[in-house]
Amino acid sequence: MSLPTGEGFGLNDNILETNVINLAVVVGVVVFFVGKNLTSILENRQETILNNLREADQRASEAREKFNKAKEQLELAEQKAKQIRSEGLLKATTEKNNCLTQYEQDLARLDEYKQETLQFYQQKVFSQLYVSLVSKALQKVKQKFDKRLDNQFHITVNNFFIARFTEYNP
Repeated sequence: MSLPTGEGFGLNDNILETNVINLAVVVGVVVFFVGKNLTSILENRQETILNNLREADQRASEAREKFNKAKEQLELAEQKAKQIRSEGLLKATTEKNNCLTQYEQDLARLDEYKQETLQFYQQKVFSQLYVSLVSKALQKVKQKFDKRLDNQFHITVNNFFIARFTEYNP
């Protein structure tokens, strides 16, 4: 069945006019000759893809191992950091306590030195005062003796001591 030209769309069912046989022969020849090469190319491509997948899987496995090692190292580093931090805090606390103890000892030593200094200056003042008082007392005694020392006083004192020596029995 054939439709006249220009009357629309139609289907030509004449096998000889449509070259279906020619197309089938060409496709058969192409498949026969090119099929082995195409199969070989597809198999090579499949093998390449499989190799790439294996390599990618191996690299992923290596990356996971490296990641796990890095994770372990990170955990070790964090533990070490915590340990260092705690040791630092302990050391700082110990140093602080040592400084406070030293400060208290220094204060006690300064207080003791202050007390010793006060005692020294008190003794010095008392000593100077004592010397001054004794000196003034001796001056007054000397003045009194100078006023009363006459010949009669000398004779009385000498007689007194002579009497005492004569009464003395060893």
